[in-house]
Parts: sequence; structure tokens; C-alpha cells
Amino acid sequence: MAKVEIYTTPICGFCFRAKSLLTKKGVEFEEIDVMMDGARKAEMIKRANGGRTVPQIFIDDRHIGGCDELFQSEFAGELDGFLSGAV
Repeated sequence: MAKVEIYTTPICGFCFRAKSLLTKKGVEFEEIDVMMDGARKAEMIKRANGGRTVPQIFIDDRHIGGCDELFQSEFAGELDGFLSGAV
């Protein structure tokens, strides 16, 4: 299974939706709370090529994007390939 990292804040509805989809699919992920950690937020922005909103989602160090992009990849049938490392 792929390594999944998701940068979040505890008050983010989009973060909740993204985590719910991953959980429903049985995917383990590392959640990184950037709300009170400036260093981790700076790390997220750098890795996401300037993306400042949460969530920011990475699968095997590949930037997927946010919640909308995660769901788009699911609806397009691509997410399982990302998660299995086939794509």
C-alpha cells in the first residue's frame, strides 16, 4: 500500500471529508496538523508548490492536491491506482 500523508487542521470540513474517503477505502494515512505548527505549515506549502489551503494530500510523495482533487481522482477511477502504486 502507498504512503499517504494529509496536511490538515482540526476545524476543516474538507479535511474531514478527505479523511473519511480514505478511511472508507481502508487506507492508512499520516495526518499532519498544521494549525499550530508553523514549521509543518511551511513544509506543506513548499511540498504543495505554494498551496496554502488544507487539506494537502500526498500519495507516495506525489502531490494529489486537496479534497476536490482527491474526490475527482476517485470518480475518475484513478485513486485506487495511486494507492496501489500502479500509477
